[in-house]
Amino acid sequence: MNRAEKAALQLQAVAVLRMLKETRTYEELSDVTGLPAGDLNRYVNGHVLPGTDRASEVVEAVGREALADELLARVEFDDEGYVDNSGVVFDQPFLDLVAPVAAETFEFESPDVVLTAATDGITLGAAMASFFDARLAYAKKSKETAVEEFIESRQRLASGIELTYYLPASAIDAGDTVLVVDDLIRSGETQELLLDIALQADADVTGVFTLIAVGDEGMDRARAITDAPVGALTTFE
Repeated sequence: MNRAEKAALQLQAVAVLRMLKETRTYEELSDVTGLPAGDLNRYVNGHVLPGTDRASEVVEAVGREALADELLARVEFDDEGYVDNSGVVFDQPFLDLVAPVAAETFEFESPDVVLTAATDGITLGAAMASFFDARLAYAKKSKETAVEEFIESRQRLASGIELTYYLPASAIDAGDTVLVVDDLIRSGETQELLLDIALQADADVTGVFTLIAVGDEGMDRARAITDAPVGALTTFE
């Protein structure tokens, strides 16, 4: 880890601690993190940065747990099982905290491209791309009028509906490394199409990440396609 990466990790740990501190006293924050209240006070107020080992622990363990709890508090399910995650996907600062935690927890390799699906995946994709200093590409269910060449992936669903995604061919180059992200994985059809697009582009998949996995079907479907890490911030059964 070079100096810039260490500094970024330390700053992200501070951001996680500041988010936790909004609803906790320093004593309560100490109970959550296992760190002394005095040290936490200095970190949160910017007087000193945590060391890299402690920062890594905060981002990987405390950070993921705290962000998962925050996500659970913001997500709503209706009587038919549909998910309203607008309180998450419209909050870019929250997603900016998710990105380093996801990278640290699942050990994703730094990609050249973060690939997602329009539209709800775009804000998460932007956060991940910004963290990794990667390009963002998003596939759409319709073709852009001025674009001549596309990578196209389609699948007929069990309901009989045909699902098709298009990505401008110039968005991913052969040999690029690609991280596939989306806000939610349920059955896994969208992620399967995104992975197919990456493979058609002769790219190497470095991982699949989602904020919310509903059940195991979609995650298992992604794991059947790629040997790269597949992870979710939180899972609903």
